[in-house]
Amino acid sequence: MKTIALSFRYLWSRPLAAALNLLLLSLGLASITLVMLTSEQIDRAFERDLAGIDLVVGAKGSPMQLILAGVFHIDVPPGNIPLAEVQALQKDPRVARLIPLSLGDSFRGFRIVGTSPDYLSHYGATLAQGTPWRQSMQTVLGAGVALATGMKAGDTFIGSHGLGGGGHAHGDNPYQVSGVLKPCQCVLDRLILTAAESVWQVHEKASAGDDLSEEDRKVLEAEREITLALIQYSSPLAAVTLPRYVNSSTGMQAAAPAVEVTRLLRMVGVGTEVLRGFGAVLLLTAGLSVFIALWNAVRERRADLAMLRMLGASPAKVAGLLLCEALWLALLASALGLLGGHLLTGLVGWMLQAEKSLPVTGWLWVPAEAWIPAAAVAVAGLAALLPALSAYRVDAGQLLNSR
Repeated sequence: MKTIALSFRYLWSRPLAAALNLLLLSLGLASITLVMLTSEQIDRAFERDLAGIDLVVGAKGSPMQLILAGVFHIDVPPGNIPLAEVQALQKDPRVARLIPLSLGDSFRGFRIVGTSPDYLSHYGATLAQGTPWRQSMQTVLGAGVALATGMKAGDTFIGSHGLGGGGHAHGDNPYQVSGVLKPCQCVLDRLILTAAESVWQVHEKASAGDDLSEEDRKVLEAEREITLALIQYSSPLAAVTLPRYVNSSTGMQAAAPAVEVTRLLRMVGVGTEVLRGFGAVLLLTAGLSVFIALWNAVRERRADLAMLRMLGASPAKVAGLLLCEALWLALLASALGLLGGHLLTGLVGWMLQAEKSLPVTGWLWVPAEAWIPAAAVAVAGLAALLPALSAYRVDAGQLLNSR
């Protein structure tokens, strides 16, 4: 215990050097912690939201844009597709389930999605209050939407044109909240769900007004469109034939989520590797700084070390004093690095939340974080090895005689 207490006093006998070493080591550990937390949560979100979705069908354009807009709702879709073509595709024996999605409006930045009850059952969503929509212009709020807006079952609101908010308000067509979903930790948490007929009703009234003849109404119904369709295959063979059929024989485009997300993660992985490399460079720099500081400390404390030897301290205890000093630095840096990494992750999550994007939080512990203290101890221990060996070899008699 005396060795531990004395090493702590020695560490802070040079406060500027100690603070610099602590800062470098903490920044490196915080960077690595940030990468661990964000990559783990993004991987979980992708895996959770993609579960059971084999194919996304939409307008011609970028396949990745279809996935980001249709599955994760973090991008703008390339356009709309005719409802008649989607209904024909739904009858294809290779399609086990087709979930239509109609986008275009939002409320306070949260997307209003016209769909079918299958979308709720696909993610196993359950209601916290109220009931599912039973007719057009009724909505079910995701848990995150209800929390952010303060709305509950029975409230009404007016959607605005556009997916980012700030567009023209559809004041003649208010929505009514029929229910609120329990948190599912999936994409539904940040969506406002309604029947597809609600989206058609709003936009048909906005474009043609209320005074429509029966013939005009039938024309509008025949021209109805949706934005995207989420498809589940009926057999493994469909994965080979259905995307090719959609891309070559229809005016629509098919995108395989597994392929596009692999590409996306490969691109995102470059950024995470850069950040992880930055953290490793900081750790190496911190290790070198610790080594120099402890090496100089041995030279400066030669008289103190000799006195400890004269008072009966063994060479191992003198060397242990240097190792304990490095251990103190590693433990303090581990605590600060983990705290800083979680705070940075929380900041990233707050920024993503402001954009209604993927959910990321700093209030999460992942098993890989257990390696953070181990990495700090390894770096500080290796840096202290040579100075500790030098302290071990201090010859007290020779040093006192030379003075």
